[in-house]
Amino acid sequence: MADSKRTRIGLIGCGFYAQNHLHAWADLHAEGADLVAVCDLDPIKAEAAGKKFGVKVYREAETMFAHEKIDLVDITTQMKSHKTLAALAAKNGIGAIVQKPFAPNWTDCIEIVETAEHYGTWLAVHENFRFATGMRRVRTVIDSGAIGQPNWARLSFRTGYDVFKGQPYLAEERRLVILDVGIHVLDLARFFLGEVKHLSCETQKRLPHVKGEDTATIMMRHETGAVSIVEATYATRKIPDAFPETLLEIEGSEGAIVVGRGDKMQVTTQGISFEEQIGSPLLSWTSRPWHNSQEAVLHTNRHMLQRFRSGQVADTSGIDNLKTYALVEAAYQAHESGMAVKPPQWHPKS
Repeated sequence: MADSKRTRIGLIGCGFYAQNHLHAWADLHAEGADLVAVCDLDPIKAEAAGKKFGVKVYREAETMFAHEKIDLVDITTQMKSHKTLAALAAKNGIGAIVQKPFAPNWTDCIEIVETAEHYGTWLAVHENFRFATGMRRVRTVIDSGAIGQPNWARLSFRTGYDVFKGQPYLAEERRLVILDVGIHVLDLARFFLGEVKHLSCETQKRLPHVKGEDTATIMMRHETGAVSIVEATYATRKIPDAFPETLLEIEGSEGAIVVGRGDKMQVTTQGISFEEQIGSPLLSWTSRPWHNSQEAVLHTNRHMLQRFRSGQVADTSGIDNLKTYALVEAAYQAHESGMAVKPPQWHPKS
């Protein structure tokens, strides 16, 4: 457990998106977070981050753990390294936040969770879409009962933005859009409508330069009886492009919520409709069009910090995120089989 006064943070992986994590931890200094060290196999990236944020620099995580007293480590590397790094943190008694996707496959995700369980260490997944200002506002409207019981939804992340420029390794992934961004949208479907009974999925590869699927359409039956459609693509040619916004429609027994381009939410309740802007404000280190996603990192890290410091489980704990990752596994299985598939379940070892 972290010291009651301060929580010492280490970060592993100083690449493209990790810069948002670094800024978020800096902003959380007043709330008890002390970013003390960064680590990256690339010395140039590590040194740049260390200099910018005034912290110690390491190339190897094991060396960082040996020389620094770290309470909580933020693992922001590519997913192939997550299992090894999370296990190293657990063996050193260090809490860990693992960037989504949790791991390349279901088996590795389970191993990460079971290792943390074995060592009794705190574990969470940095799944930030549900922490975005707009998505929290949607959840607040649902919880208010304004639209009644949600019974149908469409959640859509469709873009032609060149995500491969900042993350070129994505073009080589055999499992692409579902695991990279679809997992975010699937988590939102769980967040808004609850757990999933079964799903079906169709995928497409419309971009010639990628190895994995770049488009996925997933239909799910939730345990409540609600039905949702999740859409994700990196291959749309539509202008204007909504990147990086998640557009959605949620219908309920008493009304509906529609979130369109430009962070506009329209709510219909009891036959009356009203509109509201639900986007994020610009921070000193955020910029359009990334600002919603960037601010969501701050909210996610704040949640992690608060839960870790109080000894509570995070909303996106390792165990909870298995339920989201199970939807990813089921989607790929459903595409291969052409049939509806039940998400796999993890059963703790006795």
